[in-house]
Amino acid sequence: MARRRTLGVWLGDERVATLEQRRFPELRLRYEQTALERWPANSPVISCALPLASGWQDALPFCKGLMPEGRALQALAEQAGVATNAVFELLARYGRDVAGALVIAEQAPEHPLADVEPYTRDQLTDAVEALDEHPLGVDDDSELSLAGLQDKLLLVRMDDGWGRPLRGRPSTHILKRDDPLRPGLVRAEGECLALAHALGLTTSAPQVDRMGAIDCLIVERFDRAVGDGVVRRLHQEDACQALGVDPQGARGAAKYERAGGPRLAQVAELLDVYAADGPVELDRLVAAVTFTVLIGNADAHGKNVALLHPTAGTVALAPLYDTVPTLLWPRLRTRAAMSIGGRVPLREVTLADVVAEARSWSHPAARAERVARELIEQALAALEREVVPRDSPVAGLVHEQAARLLSG
Repeated sequence: MARRRTLGVWLGDERVATLEQRRFPELRLRYEQTALERWPANSPVISCALPLASGWQDALPFCKGLMPEGRALQALAEQAGVATNAVFELLARYGRDVAGALVIAEQAPEHPLADVEPYTRDQLTDAVEALDEHPLGVDDDSELSLAGLQDKLLLVRMDDGWGRPLRGRPSTHILKRDDPLRPGLVRAEGECLALAHALGLTTSAPQVDRMGAIDCLIVERFDRAVGDGVVRRLHQEDACQALGVDPQGARGAAKYERAGGPRLAQVAELLDVYAADGPVELDRLVAAVTFTVLIGNADAHGKNVALLHPTAGTVALAPLYDTVPTLLWPRLRTRAAMSIGGRVPLREVTLADVVAEARSWSHPAARAERVARELIEQALAALEREVVPRDSPVAGLVHEQAARLLSG
């Protein structure tokens, strides 16, 4: 008989579930009796794909979604001395600070040694330069993970600078290093985030800083809240997790619709079913889709669209993040990661396509058109206020995409 191996899953101070691996690579989850008694059946306590119910559920796709991808996953696995597909072991090593509010560990999350190590400016620069060997800034005393492919460093905002989270301490910010093959990418993403912030589509005001010879984008984590010096985790999941999609499927392409990944209609259905105010959340999804077209972001796939869990029984569309204007780099994607009204080439999407997409969710066409038009008008007004520098390629692209949207 296979050896039973378990990890606890905590939401805040409460252990809500148990993860179990009896045979590789199986990973299944069962809610605790206290959770079953506290919340209504079928509530998306942990995930829309893992609704509250008795009995074991397949948790492998959700848990894979807590891990980084590519080179970062390889480096974390090597440091832990396990294979990249050993999800249970990776969570046991890095599960104390993951995206969202969950803490996954053998013991309760109150870790007496959790702390922050301050960075000097030179040390932070060294950490940025060392991201190839230490993705996310992970070292022997780190217990954290974050999904994604980009070179990232997890930070804690301190009164007088930045720090490195130790032993499961919640991070508060994400630093992204510029891509040496596409110089200027993080600066362009920062400008898109600044525009999104001005339009109320994200809560994070971006900061671009230069570490040595490298431009870096620093953003607040939308799944963290800081008050009175205490960091509180906010629960969230990406669309792949919410729909039970294995992000490593189809040779790592399963996050894209063309490879069987999430569709906008599926995200809309989750909002319609679980949101406290479905129509309002669908308005926000229309605005997010319109903005994605405006900035030419063809990489808004199932890992880059997320849902917040304001309560254990509801979801809401998360603030925008990973707003990369891929159309500015000819060798990056030009075809939408999720089709819009059946259209895929991002330079061909019109307002009519956005409205048609919303209609496929049973969202009123007139309401969707009003939301999209207002978003476009507000974006153009923000450009006039130079929220993005007037001579920036991002500003030029937004003007071009706005004209194309409205001409249709």
